[in-house]
Amino acid sequence: MSDLFENNTAATVTQEYSAQSIEVLEGLEPVRHRPGMYIGGTDETALHHLVAEILDNSMDEAVAGFANKIDVTLNADYSITITDNGRGIPVDPHPKYPNMSALEVILTMLHSGGKFGGGAYKVSGGLHGVGLSVVNALSEKLVVEIARDKKLYRQEYSKGKPLTALELIGNAPNRRGTSITFKPDPEIFGVTSNLQPNRIYRMARSKAFLFKGIHINWKCAPEILTDGDATPPQMELHFPNGLRDFLNYQIGARTTINRTMFSGEADLANDEGKVEWAITWPEDENGFCNSYCNTVITPQGGTHEMGFKAALLRGLKEYGDMANVKKAAAITAEDFLSDACIMLSVFIRDPQFQGQTKDKLTSNKAVRLVEQAVKDSFDHWLTSDTENANALLEYVIDRADARKKKKEEKVQNRKTPTKKLRLPGKLADCSQAAAEGTEIFIVEGDSAGGSAKQGRDRFTQAILPLRGKILNVASASLDKIMQNQEIKDMCEALGCGTKDNYKEENLRYEKIIIMTDADVDGAHIASLLMTFFYQQMPKLIENGHLFIATPPLYKIVVGNQNYYALDDDDKDRILKKVVKGNQKPDISRFKGLGEMSAQQLKETTMDKKNRMLLKVLIPSTNTEEGKEEAFETRRQVERLMGKNPETRFKFIIERAKFVDDLDI
Repeated sequence: MSDLFENNTAATVTQEYSAQSIEVLEGLEPVRHRPGMYIGGTDETALHHLVAEILDNSMDEAVAGFANKIDVTLNADYSITITDNGRGIPVDPHPKYPNMSALEVILTMLHSGGKFGGGAYKVSGGLHGVGLSVVNALSEKLVVEIARDKKLYRQEYSKGKPLTALELIGNAPNRRGTSITFKPDPEIFGVTSNLQPNRIYRMARSKAFLFKGIHINWKCAPEILTDGDATPPQMELHFPNGLRDFLNYQIGARTTINRTMFSGEADLANDEGKVEWAITWPEDENGFCNSYCNTVITPQGGTHEMGFKAALLRGLKEYGDMANVKKAAAITAEDFLSDACIMLSVFIRDPQFQGQTKDKLTSNKAVRLVEQAVKDSFDHWLTSDTENANALLEYVIDRADARKKKKEEKVQNRKTPTKKLRLPGKLADCSQAAAEGTEIFIVEGDSAGGSAKQGRDRFTQAILPLRGKILNVASASLDKIMQNQEIKDMCEALGCGTKDNYKEENLRYEKIIIMTDADVDGAHIASLLMTFFYQQMPKLIENGHLFIATPPLYKIVVGNQNYYALDDDDKDRILKKVVKGNQKPDISRFKGLGEMSAQQLKETTMDKKNRMLLKVLIPSTNTEEGKEEAFETRRQVERLMGKNPETRFKFIIERAKFVDDLDI
């Protein structure tokens, strides 16, 4: 191998390295030479970042109180025009460069602008003084119009260089602000890359959500909207409730754990700015966290998110301690916030970002400022509606228990080899392998199970007997639920998993039928089973798999005919209809399913031709009324089946006057 340090004359001749090799890029040449250093690349994201830079400048005028209207227009040639009614970029000569207007300095020199000293803007999204100049450098054509001091000025640029001098167009007594039209340079971004209407519309809409006082008028040339594109050709975007409107729009008709979202705004200490937020916890646990600083989206989060989450976690733990809920001390941010829907916006002085694209806020002061500002509001929100707060706390503790159990299961799975499907021994399974058309009857007691096994259709009907009343899952810990043998048997028989692990495709039966005695004890067992399915397998109910059988309470013999009555009203109806003259009916009351013969149980309760099933439904969440009804359903289950016996007692007392005959 030759020595790397050998004197190589040929290399010296052909690769001479001297002062002449040092290239100096002046003005905006570095931007065109290495665009990735300024906008993160030349892909679609970088292309649309140009729009964000100009829109952010207009938003800074609005946040500073100098503008309340922005027009965003995507033109037919895929150029874009952004106009605001702010103060307008200054056009007088720059003190340091007297031969150039301030406008030309801003457009042609990096790190120039009005956001460094703090005099022109208290808070702003454009902070590095490169936004407008970078857009100019990477545009095939850029036209700027300035309405200032009742005069209208205009100047054209191409690839960062002025094509015309600054021109005074004329008087503009009823106009003020800045209008910039630019078309990205295909030499940089490629001839097939164009600005996308939907992407820019969503960007404009998010800015309108972030600042309550702004009206953004969106327009798009109809000829560039493709078939199937839902982007409106024009729309006025104004949202007086800010992030609350934004979050409501994002979650739509989804059901939430909490009755009301936690939203608000607060000033930061020492006149550093303000923070606005909105958060809710969806039942489907499909969450997100969208955060912004000075209206600039921060997709990688940062210190403002850290402060917000710290305030909420500390507040919930303190509430749990105050409510004497010991498990609250063990909850983590992952349990509480990883699947929440969060909108967070801060406006702060001199924020520090990671890179020019501002993907992450790194200002250390934001952690403390945001945490202090949000904490008191969250404490008040929790204590002002304790039922709402308790539901949220219970949900988070359940998630913490599930996290611990999942961790334990991972350890156990590493210790034990994979095993085949195990079914409970007392399950009398059907012979059909496919789930379609099959049923499993969950029955009360072994004696009833025996009759059901004899009376079933062995090809499509399975029987699972339970021993007495199952555990009340609404008032039990996750550990107790998973250790309960009856629940374990049901879970193994159904095969579909629970909660987050529920898989519809693994459900072994098409119908799950609860079949209990037609008395108070039977109704209690049925209610415990429904509570189990509602809390542990809600998708099973939503997908229409859960039913309740309706066995008869009475057998009526009139002559040679047998009749079966579901309840007292049904018995009276039958007697009135079939008893003639002096006939004396023989009426017997079943004490339970175990008293019925297999044939009777089959004819009255199990035969698909004769039986009547009650389908268990839960409210749809496709409408606001449905969402409210679903929330109230969940609260009612928690009130009547939860740990607090006083609420059950109150419910019974309030309705006792409607009870004429209580079967005890």
